Amino acid sequence: DTSTHEITDNVLVDARPRFVEFTPDGKQAWVTAEIGGTVSVIDNQTREVVQKITFEIAGLRAESIQPVGVRITADGKKAYVALGPANRVAVINTHTYEVEKYVLVGQRVWQLAFTPDQKTIISTNGVSNDITFIDVETDEPVQSVTVGALPWGVVVSPN
Repeated sequence: DTSTHEITDNVLVDARPRFVEFTPDGKQAWVTAEIGGTVSVIDNQTREVVQKITFEIAGLRAESIQPVGVRITADGKKAYVALGPANRVAVINTHTYEVEKYVLVGQRVWQLAFTPDQKTIISTNGVSNDITFIDVETDEPVQSVTVGALPWGVVVSPN
């Protein structure tokens, strides 16, 4: 409760929650768990986990898949999840909770941000020292650009 600064509820998710993103309608919170390797979808009214999303990538051990950043499109149809040392961004259908695609990006993808028009999502790839631009319509990487050492987050100006 922001007026009393009291905790009103506690929802347990998997190990090391790292980031939360709310759906545009405010009905759900998507919480990544880096060590747990999952995303928990929480109903904000009941404060219950309604779905736990897991990830499987051929050739990678489960401990290499570490969800960190998550972003949801303005229309609420897709979620993008940065999978850390898996070097991929998962594209998830927010209605079925199914992973539709894994987009290969740079090394150790941490955070994500949309461009103002939401046509592109940008991933920060900490170990490869670059960012990757992903086309939101095709969910394909368009370009990677070298930036400073160990990029962790990205913010896009509205103009």
